[in-house]
Amino acid sequence: MRGTKPVTDLRKVFDDLVRFETVLWNTVDARLRRDHDFTLGGLNVLMVVDATAGCRVHDIARALAITVGGTSQAVDRLEKADLLARRPNPEDRRSSIVELTPTGRTILDAARATFDDELERHLRAPLSADTLAQLAGALDTVRRATTTPSEPFGTAP
Repeated sequence: MRGTKPVTDLRKVFDDLVRFETVLWNTVDARLRRDHDFTLGGLNVLMVVDATAGCRVHDIARALAITVGGTSQAVDRLEKADLLARRPNPEDRRSSIVELTPTGRTILDAARATFDDELERHLRAPLSADTLAQLAGALDTVRRATTTPSEPFGTAP
């Protein structure tokens, strides 16, 4: 054990972190469902596709720290809803490139504005700029501590 703090303090930090993430996720997801009939999970996929040139299912899985199988199912659902499209990967015939459709772009732009509004409300509003920067730094540090090149973002069991 590092330092002199008892393990129970670490458990409280863990509980606070997990509970906050759960409440934040559920709150943002509920608003996205209400305002856009869309989920936060779907928005996360669209944002990764938008930010990743030549995006493949594997790229989405790595970015979101989820399985390739789960990612493929999510992409299938979003493709069926005409939000994403797959095209052959000219550099690797075994994979496809995933792209936003025009409908996907419209949903992404609208839902991302709502997402940003909720983040402002639940993160920026209650925290000073310094505290928010410290929180971001601390989360980055612990996230990197659970990440290795072969196991991105702590996906190891």
